Amino acid sequence: METTQQQKYQNFKALHECEGAFVMPNPWDAGSAIILEQSGFKALATTSAGYAFSAGQRDAAGVVTRADILANARAIIAATSVPVSADLEDGFGLAPDICHETISLAIKAGLVGGSIEDASSDADTPILPLDIAVERIKAAASATHGQPFMLTARAENYLWGNPDLDDTIQRLQAFDRAGADVLYAPGLDNLDDIRTLCSAVDKPVNVVMGLHNALFSIEQLAEAGVKRISVGGSFARAAYGALIRVATEVKDHGTFTYARDAISDRVINQMMSAEKRASRT
Repeated sequence: METTQQQKYQNFKALHECEGAFVMPNPWDAGSAIILEQSGFKALATTSAGYAFSAGQRDAAGVVTRADILANARAIIAATSVPVSADLEDGFGLAPDICHETISLAIKAGLVGGSIEDASSDADTPILPLDIAVERIKAAASATHGQPFMLTARAENYLWGNPDLDDTIQRLQAFDRAGADVLYAPGLDNLDDIRTLCSAVDKPVNVVMGLHNALFSIEQLAEAGVKRISVGGSFARAAYGALIRVATEVKDHGTFTYARDAISDRVINQMMSAEKRASRT
């Protein structure tokens, strides 16, 4: 039996209410989503970076469109039975009404969660003023009223060279009051800072792992108060790293030993089988 959007939302919400932390990895296409679901993960999130790489694009603001991101999300939703959240970047426009529209379109696409960040796409002033950022979250939250959707608000300080924990906490607290369901400050790489942040807010906190300087375990993050762990584009980068390594082996050494570690044709065909997926719904 097909899992409805409302059921997926309830499952997603329940994950945020359970003890400990859960991992929500980030597939970049339908195939990677199928593999991650069959690996046992209970929720997935899109990755704008991973999708951009798969489309032969840079991970940069404005390179992939809202229509591209939502089409990628719909393909992942159609291929899986678990809740799917989305990286909705800056809402694809700075005006609050555009953020509202983006969330409405995300809900129509079948997503049960998504994030809006406070980055401005302006290199000179990369973080939006707090009052503007709050209005955007309020507008996004207003689109979720009565809808099966969890809104994540992102404070981007640490990704833009401003590792100010106090300001980051102030922003997340303001986003909480504005109606966000989950709070997220990507780039924190100090466990004590993560613990301080988690204790300062009242909503579930997401952190991203897979960055070079943040290699904490699930157990460590749960102890610090983290509820949700995503991996951003790091699974995609790991996959592309493997592709580069095997291509280098063949080109530079003339050997094909990589085949020993490749998934077998039989196994991956079985994973991609519609009948196999239907048995998990």
